[in-house]
Amino acid sequence: MIVFDLKCSDEHVFEAWFKSSGAYEEQRAQGLIACPFCGDVAVTKAVMAPAVAAKGNQVPEKAPVSPEGFKAALAAIAQLQAKQLETSTWVGSAFAEKARAMHQGDAPEAPIHGQATLAEAKALVEDGVPVAPLLVPVVPPEARN
Repeated sequence: MIVFDLKCSDEHVFEAWFKSSGAYEEQRAQGLIACPFCGDVAVTKAVMAPAVAAKGNQVPEKAPVSPEGFKAALAAIAQLQAKQLETSTWVGSAFAEKARAMHQGDAPEAPIHGQATLAEAKALVEDGVPVAPLLVPVVPPEARN
């Protein structure tokens, strides 16, 4: 797997994993890569900053994150994810089947979310199906208060 820093035309920068550089190019050309913040498919590689060790094999220490900063970041992530969920359809445990059908052109493309086992998720990624995990746990619509 290869990780790329990607950037949309609105300058949102995000990270994505691909099986190979060729898989990235193929998915980008087909318009299958979209910005998780705004949905823009005009995505290009962003300039990546290399991770440079400070002394020998030591990794530079990062500044500690305050509990308030962590809570604010988590709230922002939850808010972005909630917006994405509003514009997609819950498909439950049929997620892997529906995502694969859309990828293969057997079903019309549409934003969906649902559940997949770890094995199903790995198989989708290995086959080049563009999927992303939800960062904040989500319950099915019928289970919400």
